[in-house]
Amino acid sequence: MKNTAISVIYFSIGLICIILLNLPGFWPGFITKALIIPILIILFLSNMNPLKNRLHRFMFAGLLFSWAGDVSLEFSKDNSNMFIPGLACFLMAHVMYFTVFLITPGKNTILKKYIWLLIPVIIYGVILVAYLYKYLGEMRLPVIVYAVVILTMLTGAINRIEKVKKESYFLVLAGAILFVISDSSIAVNKFSHQFDSSGMVIMSTYIVAQYLIVAGYISQFSRVNPDQITR
Repeated sequence: MKNTAISVIYFSIGLICIILLNLPGFWPGFITKALIIPILIILFLSNMNPLKNRLHRFMFAGLLFSWAGDVSLEFSKDNSNMFIPGLACFLMAHVMYFTVFLITPGKNTILKKYIWLLIPVIIYGVILVAYLYKYLGEMRLPVIVYAVVILTMLTGAINRIEKVKKESYFLVLAGAILFVISDSSIAVNKFSHQFDSSGMVIMSTYIVAQYLIVAGYISQFSRVNPDQITR
């Protein structure tokens, strides 16, 4: 993967963001948070051309929706009306990622050979929703829909098991798992009870998750057979 310097900048900005978001003042933390995904987009574009591959276009769209979600959720701290738009943006990001995972050339084997891998995903989803249910109130439907979508995204990551090489598979899978952890932490912190260092947990898992998904995706195309690329 090209541009190691961009990766260093990405994690540096992420670390600064985590520090600033835990300090008084809105704009310093907001600005650094708003820079995280654009830097990752630069890394993505330095390795991939969205104009030449439909998978790249879906991946690029997922990153754009993630950036919009970051901005919306940050404004929702002072304006609760921005929470639903932020939730919708991230829901669309997960839909884009799932689409990438699903249409990646190769066999979709999750329901045939590896359905047992879905057992922990289903158990986790049921436990999370059951725990949050009584706290959600009018947000029950949006949160349950979001939980289903993000766990579907994780299922899509698992489904890549026979489509890509191991490095790409495990990077993306680790990223998808961390994304679920990050979003679950947001839900618990917002609807159930706030916990110590929630901002650090949410942002650190999110920053690493997005990076691993992008890095794993880029790895998928390193020294790949051109016949495996879907245009």
